[in-house]
Parts: sequence; structure tokens; C-alpha cells
Amino acid sequence: MKTSIFSLLMVLTTFSVVAQKVAYTEYNLKNGLHVILHQDKTAPVVAVAVMYHVGSKDEQLKRTGFAHFFEHLLFEGTKNVKRGEFMKIVSSNGGQNNANTTQDRTFYYELFPSNQLATGIWLESERMMHPVINEIGVKTQNEVVKEEKRMRVDNQPYGSLVGETMKRLFTKHPYNWSPIGSMADLDAATLDEFKAFNKKYYTPNNAVLVIAGDIDIAKTKTMVENYFADIPAGVPITRTMAKEDPISKEIIDTAYDSNIQVPAILAAYRVPGETSKESKALGMASAVLSQGNSSRMFKKMVDDKKNSLQVGSFNYSLEDYGAYIMYALPNNDTPLDTLLNDMDEEVVKLQTTLITEVEFTKLQNQFENEFIGKNSKMLGVAENLANGFTYYKNTNNINTELEEIRKITREDIQEVAKKYLNKNQRVVLYYLPKK
Repeated sequence: MKTSIFSLLMVLTTFSVVAQKVAYTEYNLKNGLHVILHQDKTAPVVAVAVMYHVGSKDEQLKRTGFAHFFEHLLFEGTKNVKRGEFMKIVSSNGGQNNANTTQDRTFYYELFPSNQLATGIWLESERMMHPVINEIGVKTQNEVVKEEKRMRVDNQPYGSLVGETMKRLFTKHPYNWSPIGSMADLDAATLDEFKAFNKKYYTPNNAVLVIAGDIDIAKTKTMVENYFADIPAGVPITRTMAKEDPISKEIIDTAYDSNIQVPAILAAYRVPGETSKESKALGMASAVLSQGNSSRMFKKMVDDKKNSLQVGSFNYSLEDYGAYIMYALPNNDTPLDTLLNDMDEEVVKLQTTLITEVEFTKLQNQFENEFIGKNSKMLGVAENLANGFTYYKNTNNINTELEEIRKITREDIQEVAKKYLNKNQRVVLYYLPKK
């Protein structure tokens, strides 16, 4: 019964379709933990989330996969939460929880009825202060991660497509490898190496705690102080971004996948990171080309010429760099080079001619709806507040992002296409069935 009532409350935690300002309170504890509180009493629901500024880019060569591994390992148990009890405590109190890892950060969260706020705060403080990292937990989660890799990558059609692209697009930066990392690296790691990684990155001064929902700000501050203030700060983390040399000549390569029968052709371009205005403009460029059945590439290649089963383009935006990726799967044995030429023709049109006013209006509506959708539930608000602090060093980005999107012009879209989507700046990957 708790679960069904809670699910109903989740549905009710939507905002109006008008983009409303998100009010919040933020401050730092003495140990460096940044705290963001957002009160919304429209439903008795609360999200408790912690974002650690650690991802696969913080790993070392030959020791990849650590950040994703810790996403799993830190559910194992703590000094005061017995092994295997973390998720049971959440579900028995009517809540939901999960975590995810990217190249740049790791995000943990719980969603609870608001009368269980203290439970959520306690659990996240336990994860930060008292994690139990031992051989039993490491071996258990090692098998879990291996199974996840088999399901999502090794045995999944096209599961290695993005990974094969990134390793060619980035040669110096750790974006070269995927967050799931290498199983051989995890097998070779010692328990002391795992403990050292935890001690360095899973600290209050490398994290932001966000609590959003039906809360009393003053009482919540007291709870946060009681549970988190005694956690010792870690050594400040200094990062030196690995700079990539510009791509000045088209890189052409081939990769093979034993899980597919239909090949794919892919073109990828290294572009600026997600906080730049150019990244947002590139996102709009990709929408013009392939978002929806009326988009240019879909209409041309799938509907009219019928030479493609599927086409797409997207701006894979990360903190330090991004990857603008275009792809197509052939229909009726169409040569892959024909598909590449068709995609290139549409890029040239973006570079030489402004998109129409009709397309631009549609584009603005799409991006405004997406923005509003991001903030439609408490968890979305919590994650966007955390993203603003972590990536932009500006929590208020949640209230200004839509304004920045609205400032992008047709000329901006044309300019980023001219600047970044050129043949001499890309990787072309022929992704073929492995016999």
C-alpha cells in the first residue's frame, strides 16, 4: 500500500506548464559540504540527493571503472546499516532510491514521503561517513558490474558504438573510456586502491546535498547539521584538464560488433563542453536534423529516399568537451557512403543557409517544453540544482537556463555548424557486423 500511495504522490508533484522560478536556500557546512534546500508543499514528498563531483574522467589508465563501481559499492552497507539492508530500509519506509554515474559525476538519491525526511538524510550521511569497503563487498559488486556490462555493452546490439567512437575522438582526455570501464582493471585493483579512491573523492567538500520537496527549511537545516557536520573534510581536489590537440584531418576507422546484422555509419566531431552557449546551439542544430519525423534527415533519408532504417544526431555534452554524433543504419543494402553523403549534405545546408522561421519557432517550443519537463518532479528539480552548482558553479542556473536558450538565434546555429561540423575535424566510423 505504501508503494502505491507513494507512486500516486509522485504523479502529483508536477508544476504548471509555465516555467516558474525555483526558490532555494544554499549554504556551506564547515566541512565544505554545499547544501541546497528547496521547499515545495504541493505534495507530501521529498527528494534527498547527493552529487559527488567524481566520474570516470577522475580515474587512471589501467584502473578504469572505479567511479561506476563505487556507484554500486556504496550500497553495500555502512557502520550502522548492515550489508544488504540499505535498499530494504528505503522500501520499507515507502521510498525509492537509485544512483547513476557519468564521466563527470555520481548521483545518489532517495524519494520519500516527507515524514521520512530524516531517514533519507541519515542514509546519505551514512554513505558518506561510514561506508564499509571490504573484500566481500568488492567481490560481490564486481560480479554485479560484470553482469551489467554483459547486458548493456557486450551482448547489446550497438552497445559499443558510442564507446568505440569516444576512444577515437579523444586520445589524451579520460573521456577516451566509458564509465563502465574495464573489467580487467577492476579485477587487478587492490582493496587499498578502492579505499584510497573513496577517501579522495567521496568527501563532503567534493559533494553537494540537495533536499527538495515538502520540508521546513529551519528544521531541515538542523537535521543536516546533526547528520553531516561531523563528517571530516577531505583533501581539496585539484584537477588539470587534459587538453586535446585539434583534429585537422578526417579520421576514418572500422569497428565490429558480433551482436548486429545491420551495419551503421557514424560521424563524430569534438565540440565544447556543456556549459558553453555553443553547446546549446549545437543541441538545437541536432534537433533540426533529426528530432522527430519532420526533421530534415529523417524526412529525407527515412521517408523520401527510404535508404535508411534509422538516422540520428545528438550533442553528447560533457563537462570538459562534448561529442557531436551523427549516425545512420541502411535500408535495403544501401551503401554506407551514400548515407554519409546524405548526412553531409544536410550539414552543408545548415552551414550555408539559415533555418526557416517556422523551423526556429518549432525548435524554441521543443526546447522550452524539454526545460519545463526537467523540473516537473522533485527529483528533476534536485538534480538540476545539483548540476547548476557542480558544473556551472551557479545554483541559479536552474532559473536562467531557459533565458539562455531563448537568446540563441538562427545565426548562432549556423555559426556552430560552420565552426565545428567540418569533414577535416571529425571521426568517421564504419560499424560493421562481426562474422
